[in-house]
Amino acid sequence: MAPGISAIAAYIPPYRVDLAQWCDWYGHSAGKIRAVVGNSFRVRGPRENVYTMAAEAALRLIVKNQIDTTKIRFLALGTESSTDNSAGAVVVKGLLNQVLPQLGLEPISRHCEVPEFKHACLGGVYGLKSAARFLACEPEDSLALVICGDVAEYARGSSGEPTQGAGAVAMALSAKPALLELMLPWSGSASDYRLIDFRKPMSQASSRAPRPFGQSRDFPVFNGHYSTSCYLDATLTAMRDLWRRRGQPPKSYMESLAGVFMHRPYRRMPETGLAISVLGAMAADEDAFEGLAAAAAEAGVDANKLRSELLATPDLLELVADNRLNDDPYPLAMQVIRAVRKTEFFDATVGRPLTLGSEPMMEIGNLYTAALPAWLGAGLEEAASPGPSASGQPAKLQAGDEILLVGYGSGDAAEAIPARVVEGWQQAADRIGFKETLADAIDLTQHQYEVLHDTGDCDGLRPPTAARFLLDRIGERDDPEFADAGVEYYQVIARSEVQGSARSA
Repeated sequence: MAPGISAIAAYIPPYRVDLAQWCDWYGHSAGKIRAVVGNSFRVRGPRENVYTMAAEAALRLIVKNQIDTTKIRFLALGTESSTDNSAGAVVVKGLLNQVLPQLGLEPISRHCEVPEFKHACLGGVYGLKSAARFLACEPEDSLALVICGDVAEYARGSSGEPTQGAGAVAMALSAKPALLELMLPWSGSASDYRLIDFRKPMSQASSRAPRPFGQSRDFPVFNGHYSTSCYLDATLTAMRDLWRRRGQPPKSYMESLAGVFMHRPYRRMPETGLAISVLGAMAADEDAFEGLAAAAAEAGVDANKLRSELLATPDLLELVADNRLNDDPYPLAMQVIRAVRKTEFFDATVGRPLTLGSEPMMEIGNLYTAALPAWLGAGLEEAASPGPSASGQPAKLQAGDEILLVGYGSGDAAEAIPARVVEGWQQAADRIGFKETLADAIDLTQHQYEVLHDTGDCDGLRPPTAARFLLDRIGERDDPEFADAGVEYYQVIARSEVQGSARSA
């Protein structure tokens, strides 16, 4: 058995913006927003940042799964929302170690590695792969924690505004996983320099006025259509690498999957990403040309030209150089996808594999690095519950089933990782509690949303009652005797319980 995931837990802030209301506020089409984006998004509360949310998720993971904290030798943080360019994961470890003794648990060891991974939305996946590789070199009882957390904020009035979100997801990895075995030898990778698809220049963040408690406003600089092109191209390239390493005909491999979980910046993106991967698999599989031709016929597209396009390697930087950012690098494939979106073919090859956990993901918005693990947690929890899936389909999982995890990070890079469901996975899935994290949401008014978004605080809006970790103050001294200017200090709230009883395994 290969190392893999044994437990998942999440922290999602309670503050919600209902997108139907948001459309009323700003004059947008609610039907279009729901079809493309989702139902709502979450906003971090006053005195919250990526480190407090990451610590919340990690503590829930430890307590719910009765993790032996003395075994944790690797604690990684994947994020693009750091507020300190020097420290990251070690801050989360420090917050945890203030609370664990209160719960009768041992603090995490001084001998624990604490790396932070940054590559846009893919940092957490890189942390996941690194943790699995770490465990392959450690004693069998060692544990690794990977925490993915982000604050996805966009300027009000921008096209990215309805795709905002905030939250963190923690995963425990072990040599003998209780949920999923990660099949890294078969995983596919892709990376390329895309220049301007989605960036966060430090000069942009530093030019904006600070908000209460030092909450940064690192709104991204992005080009929406070009960013979509980069996502699709990187996903297809990583899939090609996986098909080569997997050694199975691409079309039959895609058909064998029991579920697919992808990076999800908004609802429509993974649907299109999986659709182009399905077409790419058919183009790469000589025995699947008839099916590719049938899909091409739906759109009135020449099948041979479609196949050639899907097997090509477009140079997206040429689009930048020629100022053609709105051009599609796969125009025929996009034409076919639009034509077949409401057909049984699309439902069978794209809709059903993405079913598990899709409904809860409509409620939280884009979590950047945490988007993929959040979807995975929601999907595994749903698969372990009795009855059909949320879509009405009997899309359940069994031990031995293979699922696919596809991560993406702007810039750009992608990872396609096969995973195998292990025996007894239901017990660990029952402890995920993803629906529990979405309970007791607080719908913001337009005024509350705008003030919280623009200032980081709002009179009368309290920090989350479930939060154990909060920002306390920001240091201001910068003199020869003592310097802490800009350093964040935290308040750790004492409680007897956090999401269940605490005792070490």
